[in-house]
Amino acid sequence: MSTFSRVVVLGTGGTIAGRAASAGDNIGYTAAEVGVAQLLAGVDAPAGVTLAAEQVSQVDSKDMSFDIWRRLADRCAAWLAEPDVAGVVITHGTDTLEETAYFLQSVLAPDKPVVLTCAMRPATALAPDGPQNLRDAIVVAATAGARGVVAVCAGTVHAAADVQKVHTYRLDAFDSGDAGPLGYVEEGEVRRLREWPAVDASARQRFETMLAAPAWPRVEILVSHADARGTIVDALLLARRQGEVEAVEGLVLAATGNGTLHRSLEEAALRAQADGVAVLRATRCMQGRILPRPNEKLRDAGALTPVKARIALMLELLKSPA
Repeated sequence: MSTFSRVVVLGTGGTIAGRAASAGDNIGYTAAEVGVAQLLAGVDAPAGVTLAAEQVSQVDSKDMSFDIWRRLADRCAAWLAEPDVAGVVITHGTDTLEETAYFLQSVLAPDKPVVLTCAMRPATALAPDGPQNLRDAIVVAATAGARGVVAVCAGTVHAAADVQKVHTYRLDAFDSGDAGPLGYVEEGEVRRLREWPAVDASARQRFETMLAAPAWPRVEILVSHADARGTIVDALLLARRQGEVEAVEGLVLAATGNGTLHRSLEEAALRAQADGVAVLRATRCMQGRILPRPNEKLRDAGALTPVKARIALMLELLKSPA
């Protein structure tokens, strides 16, 4: 544990900040009602750690936006640059937590920890899980040697590249798939199972491009399934050819199995690629990765889920101002 360090807690809303009309209601709540300073009021900091709070946004994470991501990345970078700040914690909704985590790792890849945490029950619940998750996240953010963007939920530490929400309701709603968890928080201490996420020097260029870009590229996700059609792809292509504002620039195809696509969807995707649209295949399977085969005409996203592949493609397509 670092000594005499600050941990900064950035609030974005979510269930952890939710309120319900009764303590027994864990699903009929309104997210993003409680401010981050109020969330911290009932949480004791580890010895030698002081806490600071900042409200970056106040949204249900299903409504997360690129503009909030940009602001959040900027505030993380600013706080991490302070020499006495050990790390940053972000309170976040569970629905898009894995997307925000992957985005932040892609544009920051910091040498200090950025820890996203959440709750499956609102702050008004009879037995809310948010306070313990927040305390555990602060412990991780204050741990000496910790780095990179991670998520902490139900005592488990997940790396941003691996974390996925896998359950609709249970308190332990996240999983790291084949990679397994990065570690656990046990009675105020981190038991690490594998290395912290790597520092990536190229993230700085992505960060600067992201901040300066005049607009975010439009990248859509389409799912391959039995009797899938290519009509949606063709409709997007038609709008692109007609000069629609914010025309599609990229497509992520949530493919079956090892990256396979229904032939109708694949044919449409190849037409889109020939028309200048960037196309990326990601598996819709919860575990595993796409193993490349020779002579594939459409790129694959490896181990990235469709939502993370979309972020990777978006960042790839971002353009600096002329």
